[in-house]
Amino acid sequence: MNSFKSARPYLFGLFSGVVLTGLFAFGQHFEISKNLEIFSVLMRELDTYYVDEINPGDLTETAVESMLESLDPYTNFIPESEIENHRMSTTGQYGGIGAVVRKKGEYVTIYEPYEETPAAKAGLQAGDKLVKVNDKSVVGMSTDDVVKLLRGAPNTGVRLTIERPGASEPKEVELTRERIQMKNVSYYGMADAGNAYIKLERFTPNAGLEIREALDSLKKAGKVDGLILDLRGNPGGLLREAISVVNNFVPRGEMVVTTKGKVSEWNQSYRTLADPADVNIPLVVLVNRGSASASEIVSGTIQDLDRGVVLGQKTFGKGLVQSTRPLVYNTHLKLTTSKYYIPSGRCIQALDYSHRDANGRVNEVPDSLRTKFKTQMGRVVYDGAGIYPDVPVKPGKTPNILRSLVRNDLFFEFATEYVQQNPSIKHPSYFEVSDALYQEFLDFLATKEYSYTTRTEQQLDALEVTAEKEEYLDRIRPEFEALLAKKEDMKSQDLKHFKKEISKFLRLEIVSRYYYRRGRIASDIKDDEEVLQALEVLNSSGRYDSILSPSFVIPAADMADDEEELSEESPEAGDEE
Repeated sequence: MNSFKSARPYLFGLFSGVVLTGLFAFGQHFEISKNLEIFSVLMRELDTYYVDEINPGDLTETAVESMLESLDPYTNFIPESEIENHRMSTTGQYGGIGAVVRKKGEYVTIYEPYEETPAAKAGLQAGDKLVKVNDKSVVGMSTDDVVKLLRGAPNTGVRLTIERPGASEPKEVELTRERIQMKNVSYYGMADAGNAYIKLERFTPNAGLEIREALDSLKKAGKVDGLILDLRGNPGGLLREAISVVNNFVPRGEMVVTTKGKVSEWNQSYRTLADPADVNIPLVVLVNRGSASASEIVSGTIQDLDRGVVLGQKTFGKGLVQSTRPLVYNTHLKLTTSKYYIPSGRCIQALDYSHRDANGRVNEVPDSLRTKFKTQMGRVVYDGAGIYPDVPVKPGKTPNILRSLVRNDLFFEFATEYVQQNPSIKHPSYFEVSDALYQEFLDFLATKEYSYTTRTEQQLDALEVTAEKEEYLDRIRPEFEALLAKKEDMKSQDLKHFKKEISKFLRLEIVSRYYYRRGRIASDIKDDEEVLQALEVLNSSGRYDSILSPSFVIPAADMADDEEELSEESPEAGDEE
């Protein structure tokens, strides 16, 4: 929240002007007035008598952050300097060159140019290091500072000096900024001969329209018997777009969501307003623990209306709605104003921020307080813990060695070198990592440094400490050292043992260099376990119908994995320019 500092001169205006005039109407004007007066007097006393000089802006920033953090993680103050970032997150558009950039050593590096953007048109590649922006050296600068230089009004020029791996000298590139509109649908295509697949990344304007257009395009190209809608990792977005996405699959006038908050005048019920795209096509919605908010409205509504099958892992559990309120001096407050309730009447909020334990921790709603609801066909569902899938799928575990290779950017570096030596590859549907290519990767790794600690090693270390304390270690030392040696031998074989998992990640990284994000997804879904299970459901009408029948019991087991998601460490998780 460093950019908060730019709004410091106006913070007392925020406290005395906005809060005093805006919150008196809520009936707590005396308490608010009293505490604001205490705060003001306290600040003056500190400024006058504290032993060292104080910075009122820093202290106020700390106070505001602590105040809002005591509520929920979605209530935030937005200073003027961050308005553009906030606008981008809600609209999906900005003025710039269209690339993901990340700090790598002293350089901010292009990690992913977006297709059909100035960056792609100018030939920028993943791995290009930014040396100068408009003759200003950016070596050593932070990612945020470089992004500010790259962004600008559409139709304005920007000149970059880059260093490309394998090139003998830096290269200058002239670009013209454009209005970059992040697509909600990042990929659509056929998952098999009869079933379509659509990947929805976010819920910014036109998300529902993009789903409709993708489905129409697929139908024009050939027969579509079923549809997989992928909401995995989709953190949500605009409420109206969640309704619009649902509207593609249910009739006009269907209740989707109701919002209820403290200000009763703001409570609303939202129904579908348009004619649907297809109310009959068999539908499977993919979700995981990264599916939140609007993703849960869509998947939960599809489940409540028995319109399709939800498959994957339990979703995040965010049943709160935020609104943005303008304050003074072009600052804003994004605050939670209501909870939402999907057609069955349930709210799927998993954490109760209004009740904290003695340590200030927020806990999940206990099972004993979860309420039973029923879907339109009579299937039993529960509130208070996200959306439980109709077909739970245990997520695959990520090998420690794979995490280490990603964390150390070794897939990224190898793919950067590979592109310099291979001007083209096969279509993503056909490109595979051959034994020869995998050996090239092993030879590349032999020159690199990387390390990782397995859970087995952690537990063996703990065992050694405990055994020594209890004076067992000397008596079991030969067996213990033999176990350590066996562990080291097995660990040395990890590159061979986990060849399948490593090869897939290598394949996706290479494909993305030639076919961008859509190519990566096209290559990924051909052996994606959850996509394959979705196809099994769609290709068995008996199973599909049985899941949606009143007698079907939706599993309540939590299938979430307690390990970190690999994507959280992936180069994809960069800062968007």
